[in-house]
Amino acid sequence: MHHPGYRDTSKLVKDTWHGDASRPEWASYLDYMEGQLRELLTKYGPVALIWFDGLDHKERYQGQRFINLIHELQPAALVNNRIGVDGDFVTPEQEIPDKIPTKSAAKVPPDAEKAQAPAPAAVPPPEDFQLWETCMTINDTWAFNPHDRHFKSVKALTQDLVNVASKGGNFLLDVGPTPEGTIQPEFVERLQAMGEWMKINGESIYGTTYGPWQNLPFGKTTAKGKTIYLHVFDWPAKPELEAPGPKARVSQITVLATGQKVQFKQEKGRLLMAIPSTAPDANDSVLRIDTL
Repeated sequence: MHHPGYRDTSKLVKDTWHGDASRPEWASYLDYMEGQLRELLTKYGPVALIWFDGLDHKERYQGQRFINLIHELQPAALVNNRIGVDGDFVTPEQEIPDKIPTKSAAKVPPDAEKAQAPAPAAVPPPEDFQLWETCMTINDTWAFNPHDRHFKSVKALTQDLVNVASKGGNFLLDVGPTPEGTIQPEFVERLQAMGEWMKINGESIYGTTYGPWQNLPFGKTTAKGKTIYLHVFDWPAKPELEAPGPKARVSQITVLATGQKVQFKQEKGRLLMAIPSTAPDANDSVLRIDTL
């Protein structure tokens, strides 16, 4: 932003912070940007990911030029989609897609008629899955803002994490440090609480992908190998729960937090479970369903 090729530095930042690609100096900024990338990609070992955050008119950044540079110098690095060309993964902001993102759906122009868009299956084939990541704030502000008191609850944040994982995504949760470099206590409280939940239920998130049941009225699913993790947000008043029957035969169901075995019946495309009378966790209770 402070490079003279990016904007007219003789003017106030508030009037020029978006940059101006029409100036002849713009080319010098792109060369400067390339030099910075070359340094990052050649002097610090393996790089797993480059996350651009361009502003408006992303096409002015000559995205393909930099995608090619990154893949030349760090072939294994992933690149996001914020430089004017398709990257390796998409980055919705402050929202979670209502369906599992797919490559076929991403190819439909935003202004295309809905009737022309391919109707995505509830669970797409692996080759059509689109890598994605939701970036979200804990309150309503990306940077530190002492006046923003709209903090999301631990329950909402935990369920957002599960919702993202249930669709195969990554959850990038923002933390804006104070001017002193500290993390405000409201953020610490929520992150620590989420961490405590993850200590107990982490296997239902780490290493998982999207779950087989995408439209449950009471929760979400994630999956790992032959195991389905049933995340129950709304624990039923009666000690029984019904879910669609998996294609494979269920061998065992346990409460992930306690290891307690759950009695079940698998019949006529349904899975009937005799669950504990009270929810093991107020934010999200997880049942581990092992199949053969």
